[in-house]
Amino acid sequence: MPVDVKYTTSATAIGGRDGSARTAEGNFSVKLAVPKELGGPGGDGANPEQLFAAGYSACFLGAMKAASGQLKIKVPVDTTVTATVGIGPRSEGGFGITAALAINLPGLDRAEAEKLVAAAHQICPYSNATRNNVDVGLSIV
Repeated sequence: MPVDVKYTTSATAIGGRDGSARTAEGNFSVKLAVPKELGGPGGDGANPEQLFAAGYSACFLGAMKAASGQLKIKVPVDTTVTATVGIGPRSEGGFGITAALAINLPGLDRAEAEKLVAAAHQICPYSNATRNNVDVGLSIV
């Protein structure tokens, strides 16, 4: 399916999972560290899974705001989306990731919340990129 690209960006990593990454614009730079659970030293650097979780949670919240106009459902100002991303070996070989989104829509009726989350899951670019490839769980908390 073609995409009518409206914005592009790029980031460059140096040193892999135990190096650093920086956007071309220079507005985001991060030190990377391999988690102990994956055989690394851990430490104060971030890892790609954390970056993915941050991006997915922010993007999904944006998708809910986009869907809210279409559905005439107001997104509460204190809404949060927490993305939990896992990584591990796949039975088919290599590694895979999982994602779970916990969506908190304080004060919103359950039926409206479910409608909003379902619509956002169809709109969100991260959801579309992972669909049929990554196990993504959605829960309203």
